[in-house]
Amino acid sequence: MSIPRLSLRIPAAALAVTGLLLTGCTGAADADRPTRASDAAEPPAGKDGATGLPASLTSQRLDWKPCEAPAGGERPGSAWRCASVNVPLDYARPSGETVPIALIRKEARDKGERIGSLLFNFGGPGGSGVDILPRAAQEYGTLNRRYDLVGFDPRGVGRSAGVVCRDDREQAAAERTDLTPDTAAEEAAFFQDGAAFGAGCARRSGKLIPHTTTSNTARDLDLVRHVLGDAKLNYFGISYGTQLGAAYAHLFPRNVGRTVFDAVVDPTADTTGHARNQTIGFQRALDNYLKSTGADPKAGTARIVRLLERLDRDPLPVGDRRLTDGLALTGIAVTLYSQSGWPMLTSALARAENGDGTELLALADSYNDRDPKGHYGTQSHSQRAISCADSSERPTLARAKALLPEFRRLSPVFGAFLVWDTAGWCADWPVKGERTDPDASAPGAGPILVVGTTGDPATPYEGAEKMAEELGKGVGVLVTNKGEGHGAYGSGACVTGTVDRYLLDGEVPAYGTTCS
Repeated sequence: MSIPRLSLRIPAAALAVTGLLLTGCTGAADADRPTRASDAAEPPAGKDGATGLPASLTSQRLDWKPCEAPAGGERPGSAWRCASVNVPLDYARPSGETVPIALIRKEARDKGERIGSLLFNFGGPGGSGVDILPRAAQEYGTLNRRYDLVGFDPRGVGRSAGVVCRDDREQAAAERTDLTPDTAAEEAAFFQDGAAFGAGCARRSGKLIPHTTTSNTARDLDLVRHVLGDAKLNYFGISYGTQLGAAYAHLFPRNVGRTVFDAVVDPTADTTGHARNQTIGFQRALDNYLKSTGADPKAGTARIVRLLERLDRDPLPVGDRRLTDGLALTGIAVTLYSQSGWPMLTSALARAENGDGTELLALADSYNDRDPKGHYGTQSHSQRAISCADSSERPTLARAKALLPEFRRLSPVFGAFLVWDTAGWCADWPVKGERTDPDASAPGAGPILVVGTTGDPATPYEGAEKMAEELGKGVGVLVTNKGEGHGAYGSGACVTGTVDRYLLDGEVPAYGTTCS
């Protein structure tokens, strides 16, 4: 599928599109005074570490070396070092075949005040922490004083036995698939494309795809923690990274260190629920954008619908390519991830309405990881493989059609795309998914900061409320960021300072602290 599901939140310093700066911070009126997160380090349980894995895995020693340049990118600076940790392909057979987990690290500047490692996951699922963290590190400079900043590629991503499902030619052809089919022929082509994607994954990465679950990645994280020498996992999860962090906290509550969830996934939502949440979230962000231009949201939405309907009937030529309604919607959605992307949306829409789809197509390409030469990255392959390994749900064509009226009411722009996606995403997937929804309860874990932004399109604010509740009393600590965009850290002094004081000093804010 072309439009964003959860997607990445790459911090402002890593992108030209930056977040809105916010100021001001208030605690909930009835909340307790700030407390301090425990600094006590529990030793790993058992002779072979908390994972209980064979000594051949738990006794690994990391061989940190200068990093190679990512495909099409520049080599990280000399302060960065790369290594890998071997993890079981199948945790039911921990002495069997292994796969590598790629790591990148920038050591703490103040060795005397060093707390330990701080691991990051920027979302996706399928985002490469090895590639993203060096580009984002400026935003985490304050944390780098006392933490080693550590990024990783989860299993099935990038350098960690990355899943591959299609070549460039197949990916380009798939972009021509109508994502909101109107006829029986279009419906058949839509589901045929989904089945072909799954078959390609099975053909090229069949041994791996049954094991790309989030719970397995959480187990990998605990082995990485142990090999890094940290008694507890200090962790910063963004977007899908909050789902991964919750899985870790549920499996290893005693090993949870200072942990932050930002742009939080609703742990109570099923496949339809996630689609409904994003339909509401993207329309809310679009309405806020339209209000900022002085337009009436209802009239502005209708204008965009007319453009998409026109592109559905007659895609715009852009060189030797065509801007379809699906690609246009992807370009629109990308700009809603940050308020600073709104001027781009104004320009791209105006040009498309005048017959020039160049800007919307370029925005879609940036999300779809397509370079100017027509080469595609594999983040979307990993995203789908992880999602379909996680979820056992396989919504049907009939279910999607039944939901169409509701979703179109929620968002005339995004509703149809997202409801069709529920049925097409894992259509005829070659592997049975793990479960319907994950368990995010983490009794016994230390406090986890759960930061939600009120205008977040991809992971709406309500998900943060649900996550804080599901983690359990005394574990989930809700922090509200009143603003726009996907992710709060780095968007203003209040929310960034609140997170920094927790991670650096162990100061837990009052539940319900609000920044605006």
